[in-house]
Formats: sequence, C-alpha cells, structure tokens
Amino acid sequence: MTAGRCDCFSKDATSLKYKFLWQTAGGTRTGVIFACCSWKLRACWKQTHTAAGQSGVASREDLTALWKEDGSAGAIMTEKRMSRWYFGGLASCGAACCTHPLDLLKVHLQTQQEVKRRMVGMAVHVVKNDGVLALYNGLSASLCRQITYSLTRFAIYETVRDMMGNTGKGPMPFYQKVLLGTFGGFTGGFVGTPADMVNVRMQNDMKLPPEQRRNYKHAVDGLYRVFREEGVRKLFTGASMASGRGALVTVGQLACYDQAKQLVLGTGVLGDNMLTHFLSSFIAGGCATFLCQPLDVLKTRLMNSKGEYTGVVHCLRETAKLGPLAFYKGLVPAGIRLIPHTVLTFVFLEQLKKYFGIRIIS
Repeated sequence: MTAGRCDCFSKDATSLKYKFLWQTAGGTRTGVIFACCSWKLRACWKQTHTAAGQSGVASREDLTALWKEDGSAGAIMTEKRMSRWYFGGLASCGAACCTHPLDLLKVHLQTQQEVKRRMVGMAVHVVKNDGVLALYNGLSASLCRQITYSLTRFAIYETVRDMMGNTGKGPMPFYQKVLLGTFGGFTGGFVGTPADMVNVRMQNDMKLPPEQRRNYKHAVDGLYRVFREEGVRKLFTGASMASGRGALVTVGQLACYDQAKQLVLGTGVLGDNMLTHFLSSFIAGGCATFLCQPLDVLKTRLMNSKGEYTGVVHCLRETAKLGPLAFYKGLVPAGIRLIPHTVLTFVFLEQLKKYFGIRIIS
C-alpha cells in the first residue's frame, strides 16, 4: 500500500466505507485518503506484529515509520487547524470582558471638553462617585458590539484568507492582507455601529447630571429606545467614522498580526506557540492604536453628541480648534486598552483554533 495507490476514490462515492471515512476524517478529500491509508497501515501493523507475539496497537509514530518504509515518506500528510468563522467574535468577547474598564476610562477621557483628569485620576473619580462596578457600565453593549462588529470583520478576513491560502501559492502578500482587512473592517464597522453607539452612551451616562441620563437597562433596551425615540437613522449616527475606524483597526490588528507572525516564524527562532502569538499581537495592537486614534476621537464625539455637531466635517473642525493633539486625546489609555485587548483576542483565538478548529490534513 502506498499513498499514490490509495483506492478510496476508485469505488462508488456512496459506498458505506466511503461514508464512514468521510465522517471520521472531518469531511475533507485529503482526510478520506489519510484515514483510508491509516486504516490499511493499522491492519498491516496488527497482522505482522501480532504474528510476532508483539502488541497489535499501533501509535502514530509507528504508522509514520511504516509509511516511510513503504516508500511514501514524501507523501506523509500533516495536520493543521483552521479557524471557524465565529471564533473571532468569541475571542473578542472574551477580551472585552477583561479590558472593559479601560475602554470605559478611554471614553470618559475623550469626551472631556477640557483636559481636567488623566487616566488614574479618572479611574479614582469613577470609583469614588459610582463604585467599583461602575467600571463595567455598558458591558452588555460592549459584548453586543463585539458580536456584531468583530464577528463580521473576523469572519470576512479569515474566511477569504484561508480560501486564498488553500490555492497552494503560499501566504498572501501584505498588500492583499491590507486590502482584505480594509474591506472586512469597513463592513464590520458599519454593521456594529448601532451597538457601538449604545456602548458609548452607556459608558458616558454616569458623567451626565441625573436629569439628563438615558439610563438604558442593557444593550437591547438601548437599541430599542434609540429606535423608538430617535428613529432608525440615529442608530447609524457616526457610521462613516465607525466604518473608517473599523477598517484601520482591522488593518492594524488582523493584517499586521498575520504579517508579524509570518516574520517571527520566518526567523526560525520561535515556533508557533504562545510567545509568538503574544509578540505578534503586541505589535499589531500598537499599529492599530496609532492608526485609528484620530478617527476614534471623532467617532466618540459624534456618537455622544446631542445635536451640537451637524456632521463629520463640523466635528472635525471643532476638534481641530483644540489643537492637533486633540485628535490623539486619550492615546495612552487607548493603547493601554487596545494593546491588551488585541493580545487577549489573538491568544484566545489561537487557543480556540488549536482545540476546536477545523482539522485539515494536507
């Protein structure tokens, strides 16, 4: 038996054996061939070693050695795991639960008309006035945003990337990753705009006087009340900013992560392990923070406005009057929030892929 002489597909595709192999091999053509050949190798191993009075149980190493002896070493198949389309959304939700207090402080800092407090001072102010749990105000909206925004951009990016990667031409060039990240992020930003707006409002609500607070119970209540009280169009206030920011963040996170990971693995110093994931995602988080901060400031001001801005251009002009550094207001807390969020997202994603991903044998 050799890999080249595997007869799995010489039989009727509806045969019982073919169906069994297809189900046990993960539903892939290469998996069927591997499972069939492994089946034959195990039978061969059991026959020869049981006759010799040895154990008839074959390990993976035993089968590999037998495959090499059979003259098919060059055709030995390797197994890898591919991400499922929804893993990015799940990983982002896990990261959001850990970094939400940092995101809340970032919103508070960005919506200051004048710089009165820094990050630590703002954290002390929030805890002193509203308690520790106030740091998690708007968590439901944050998770809703990740389920819409992050799930969409990850699903588009990873699905297309994996499809193009299976053509046998090697990894995508960086410019294609940038273009794909731009498209996926723009789409995800638009889809996630309603949840993003409710998230910003819920986080900023405690800063308002009691009579002006919106007091949304949770994300769904916020979405429903905005729809009922302000109309559908209000749900997509700041959609252009959110989409543009989503495109930049996705380029900074996904495209830069893939490229950084490819470069790190290319050195041969590190393998595909947790340290590589941490280093690559740290670089990606820094890139994403620098790229998206100006749009993030404009988006936050637009979504939190009560009619003081007539549009994006007006908001841009008013912010510019405060000086060029106004576009990078909250850069440090944004980095402190976005970099850990990026690291946690990709660490969670890689672990989900490792243990629950789609098994591909090639």
